[in-house]
Amino acid sequence: MALTPLLLTACAVDRSLTGASFSFVAAVILLGLAALAWLARFRDRIPSRLGLMAVGVLIFELFTAPMWHNAHLGRWAYLYQDVSWVLTFGWSVFFLLVVEIIDQLRPRWRAWRRFTVQLLLITLLTLPLEILVVHLGIRSYAPEVLDAVVGGFVAGVPLQLLFYVPVFTSLVLCFYKYWCLVLEDPLLLPMRRIHWGRGLGLTLVAVLLFEVMVEPMVDNRGFPAWSMLYRDISVLMSGLWILVIAITAAVVSSSFAHRPIAQRFVLALMVATSIALPIEYTLWSLGIRVYGASAVANFSGFTIPLLGAPIEIAFAIPCYLALIICFVRYWDIVIDNHL
Repeated sequence: MALTPLLLTACAVDRSLTGASFSFVAAVILLGLAALAWLARFRDRIPSRLGLMAVGVLIFELFTAPMWHNAHLGRWAYLYQDVSWVLTFGWSVFFLLVVEIIDQLRPRWRAWRRFTVQLLLITLLTLPLEILVVHLGIRSYAPEVLDAVVGGFVAGVPLQLLFYVPVFTSLVLCFYKYWCLVLEDPLLLPMRRIHWGRGLGLTLVAVLLFEVMVEPMVDNRGFPAWSMLYRDISVLMSGLWILVIAITAAVVSSSFAHRPIAQRFVLALMVATSIALPIEYTLWSLGIRVYGASAVANFSGFTIPLLGAPIEIAFAIPCYLALIICFVRYWDIVIDNHL
């Protein structure tokens, strides 16, 4: 299956600044810096915390880039295609602000309770912000996303945003909170054994939420009708990714249980990627996983030698797995340590 570079056609966005978008960019940068300076008055290591949050946000943005287009932010404001560091910075500061305020105001609350409040606040505050960037001409949606809309629109924004934002937020916050455990190095109980029921349940939740969110970008074909959960999302496909995570957990827990958190994460990501990547390439080559037009438009045209498969898959799989692994491991640690 031949691939051709489409970066200059379907995926191209207008990067020129307008008066409205210039005001938006200036506001994001200035208000973001002011918020960080304010946070630094009562929270330590703000640059490190911002960096952790930004990595989580950027991983998600790179993985879901075909789903939306970001225009008019200035030629200097883009990191990759239409992924902009301005939006990454804005999301990161916004998330960090909500997380740290709730953590400071309610330090005695259990982790799940603070997480729930943070998730609700971010979801509610995001809707007017999304409406703003749509009306400024900065944000637009891929045709596949618009075709998958259920429930209509509010001021030009799909109501499915009320699903997308909690998924986005949950995965990014768990990534951030997991790595904050590395940053803060609290005293934690060692992992004695795998709680398989709980681990599989957490993985199932994370995988299904992510699969439903990115469903417009890829078609799963050839699965039996009885296996379909929603549109073309198959329980067999989701089960395959859950099995990959389960095998990874078994390998890491049996051989590296006493390694530091950061090392266990890196090892888990390497093991999971080494299993998942050949599977994804095989499914793509067999026509079982078929990427939509907007996803193909984001491909650079570079392919894996001999395989002829888009190189972007080699980057997307670790991004996907990194967020899933952090989600599962964070809640494992929270439950085991009664945080």
